[in-house]
Amino acid sequence: MNKIYLIGNLIKDPVLKAVPSGQSVCEFTIAVNRKSWKTEEVTSDLFRISAWRKLGETCSRYLEKGRKVAVIGELKASTFVDKEGITRVSLDVLADEVEFLSSRSERKNEEQSDKPHPAQEGFTDISSDEIPF
Repeated sequence: MNKIYLIGNLIKDPVLKAVPSGQSVCEFTIAVNRKSWKTEEVTSDLFRISAWRKLGETCSRYLEKGRKVAVIGELKASTFVDKEGITRVSLDVLADEVEFLSSRSERKNEEQSDKPHPAQEGFTDISSDEIPF
């Protein structure tokens, strides 16, 4: 059995493509943090994710750089030679399931964290001294 469970953040916006057969595939890369048990230093591993058909279309529509996702799928390791002639290993995942862990409101709050927040939807902060009971 080949099954992998990952939780990470997208390092760039996903790309939706159509293959010659007409099926759609969404490709994105996530960074997954890993802590060294000896030094407790945190490093990140990069995994390329491919989500096909409806799942891919949904990922393309709602995901963006920085969003946190959980991915369940099959792991495939492949090798390639880069421009400098060095053999590299790529870890690719064929996604069976993708769960969005960051909500849109969380993402917007992160982008606006430097701005002061006005009272939302007509509610005003009050102290407990102002409550009559």
